[in-house]
Amino acid sequence: MSIGVRMSGVFGKAFQVLTGKKMIIAKSQKDLEKMRAVGELIADVREALRSMVVPGITTLELNAVAEKMMRDAGAIPTFIGYAPHGMIPFPFAICASVNEAIVHGFSTDIPLKEGDVVSLDMACTYHGFVGDTAMTIPVGEVSDELKQLIRVTDECLALGIEQCHVNNRVGDIGAAIQMHAEKFGYGIVRDYTGHGIGRSMHEAPQIPNYGRQGTKEKIRAGYCFAIEPMLNLGTHETKTLADKWTVVTKDGKASAHSEHTLAVTHDGPEILTLTKEQKLKLKKGKTETVTA
Repeated sequence: MSIGVRMSGVFGKAFQVLTGKKMIIAKSQKDLEKMRAVGELIADVREALRSMVVPGITTLELNAVAEKMMRDAGAIPTFIGYAPHGMIPFPFAICASVNEAIVHGFSTDIPLKEGDVVSLDMACTYHGFVGDTAMTIPVGEVSDELKQLIRVTDECLALGIEQCHVNNRVGDIGAAIQMHAEKFGYGIVRDYTGHGIGRSMHEAPQIPNYGRQGTKEKIRAGYCFAIEPMLNLGTHETKTLADKWTVVTKDGKASAHSEHTLAVTHDGPEILTLTKEQKLKLKKGKTETVTA
């Protein structure tokens, strides 16, 4: 779940309250083991939902499956009841944002239809630590324009993660995302950002999807981030619907959202929100690259 960057807004105020003096909390090796466990758990949920997205399914059905998987594993759906700075509590286990909805969408009984795109954002708390991840999925066959939007958003996430090396800066993450997104003319959402993560879903620092290289906080081993580019086909401007949560594009054009939780290590970034199978595939790919 993204956090608002406008410090005058409720999300910004919530961030100040949650992070206190905005100190970035480095995780111990014991903490990281717990972060890996919750990351795998929420990745399993994400991939289960991915396989379910077809024309005719509702986001309420997806939400029910996600909540059951989390609770059956002994985890808490982090989003349920989340109420920063006096907002109405968020009522669902996932954020389900369709087409022009960017983030924080409510699940409904409206069937998804061929040609839609749906962004699913989810988090759970397990043994005291939070894993947070998101994806945008085409519903059936979608236009080439939407396929490219999803692809580029995923590429931006990968490029942002590549910047998460010791002694780099948080500004390097946003700069890499911005540079790639702007090649395609996409609107980069500025009102909501990625964030630090650990025992709380939203920790310092804020991680905008735009910025300048060499600026902001220095990245150190043990930091854990949730990086989540949000790109729009049109304007970067947003508005919030009457439910006080759902954020949509101001011009009504489609949006895409992609997110991983990662840990910064001395060997580079470690993506935590991968399934065991995805981790093995990634490890095999790296081995083949080295030996090729």
